Amino acid sequence: MMREIIIPFATGLTIFMFGLQVMRIGLEQMAGERLRLALLRFTKTPLRSFSTGIATTAFLQSSSAVTVLTIGFVNAGMLTFTHSIGIILGTNIGTTVTTQVMALNIEDFALPLIIIGVLLWLLPLQKVISNLGLASIGFGCIFLGMDAMRWVATPLQEHGMLAWLLNHQISPVWMGLFVGCVITALIHSSSACIAITMGFYATGVIELPFAIAVVFGSNVGTCVTAILAAIQTGIAAKRVALAHFILNVAGVAIFIPFIYPISEYAPLLSSDPATQIAHIQTLFNIICSIVVLPFIHPFAQGVSLLVPEKAGP
Repeated sequence: MMREIIIPFATGLTIFMFGLQVMRIGLEQMAGERLRLALLRFTKTPLRSFSTGIATTAFLQSSSAVTVLTIGFVNAGMLTFTHSIGIILGTNIGTTVTTQVMALNIEDFALPLIIIGVLLWLLPLQKVISNLGLASIGFGCIFLGMDAMRWVATPLQEHGMLAWLLNHQISPVWMGLFVGCVITALIHSSSACIAITMGFYATGVIELPFAIAVVFGSNVGTCVTAILAAIQTGIAAKRVALAHFILNVAGVAIFIPFIYPISEYAPLLSSDPATQIAHIQTLFNIICSIVVLPFIHPFAQGVSLLVPEKAGP
């Protein structure tokens, strides 16, 4: 049983995480310093900060990376705390691009993407082409890893492990929130957590309410990276990490009562199970971010009161 479940799952997750990292390296090198300059230059208003957060996260495929960059800029005094909130709201939407791409179900193209990427990377071409090759290798590994993680669906169903777990606790929703939060915090990737969830739901291992709760929980778990990045920083950077945590936790808290109604209407979004998860995550993040956007200034003032400036000696 251990061999049937742990080895395929660990192999798939390793390939997925490797692909995610390689893809980010390729895309970041393609953008170069322009990505960092965009975060500093196009953040003069909340709306521009919001748009910049969406664009940079969608390109870099990592909300955590953009959030950590933002914390660094705020800590260095290059970016104001208020403007950073717009970026954070944007990252929550930008990160859904990864999920939407994963929902395309193009596993058959995984090996061609890897082969093409290796050729582009090895051939003595322009640097931008080599970086494009890295990104292609990363995308291929992401889909290959997702496919490998789905191999554990059959043994899980046969042994009834998840069924036993879900039938011996208070609520699938609270268990899903806990699982999503913990897995994301441990592996520092909400994309990987959601990829696992999409695969398990698509193969019938878990029910939709549990899957939705895992997605919501991953939004809380992703705050851990920002909190760790802000530990040895100044007051302003700590405010960014706290704002990120409050925004994500508040959004999840508001949507928890609607998980079962959402699961009932999910088939209207798509007939494909994986796509349902992707659309639910996208709608959740868009709604939460747009609702807060007009209130960035009072929200920033509230967070500033929670983390006040240290009194002088």
